[in-house]
Amino acid sequence: MTLKAAKDKKMATGRRKEATARVQLFKGTGIIEVNQKSLGDYFGRPTLQMVVKQPLEAVRLVDQVDVIANVAGGGLAGQAGAVRHAISRALVDWDETLKTLLRRGDYLTRDPRMKERKKYGQRGARRRFQFSKR
Repeated sequence: MTLKAAKDKKMATGRRKEATARVQLFKGTGIIEVNQKSLGDYFGRPTLQMVVKQPLEAVRLVDQVDVIANVAGGGLAGQAGAVRHAISRALVDWDETLKTLLRRGDYLTRDPRMKERKKYGQRGARRRFQFSKR
């Protein structure tokens, strides 16, 4: 990926679960790069690729912008959600009129669901040890 002009660049941060994504958005031809790999190489599952492209498809800019994303933490599903959140925020920074479309699709809202903590006296967050009557 060649270095783009700084005036065209929009940056944003997105989060989901334990994952954090930093995204740079450029005017371009629709190339999406995640951690120096193509979208298909980094997110192997088609559903995760679809999640990343959702905000671009909602505003019909799939072939008009290039995306460079750096993502860390969590698993692949959380990372895909973080990249989606960051792309949505960068699109709003790019053009304020897109905010209503992205808000309607619920792409700008940070997903608050997190892993529930393990409780003492139990095997996990909800799973308890086997009960023995005798």
